[in-house]
Amino acid sequence: MSISGITSTALSGMRAQTTRIGAIANNVANSSTSGYAMLITSLTTVASGGVQATVNPTASDADPATELTDLIEAEQAYKANAVVFETGADMWEMLMSIKRD
Repeated sequence: MSISGITSTALSGMRAQTTRIGAIANNVANSSTSGYAMLITSLTTVASGGVQATVNPTASDADPATELTDLIEAEQAYKANAVVFETGADMWEMLMSIKRD
């Protein structure tokens, strides 16, 4: 896999987790709204590499404990993808400095 492939895969992971966090925030904000359909985020892999998030409503009620757990998980996944992205960017910078020398 190329460095640009690594960074684009990590970026897609960060975007997917951002979508997931948005759905979680929406669930928490609307948990006491009658008739609110809780949002569930599904993550799927993309053929070209990376991941894609899809948000769908469901008939179940939002559980604050589950939402908090999901939020922590999404935060950790976002951080992991950010570290991969930064490492790829550092590798790219190193290669460019070697090329210039």
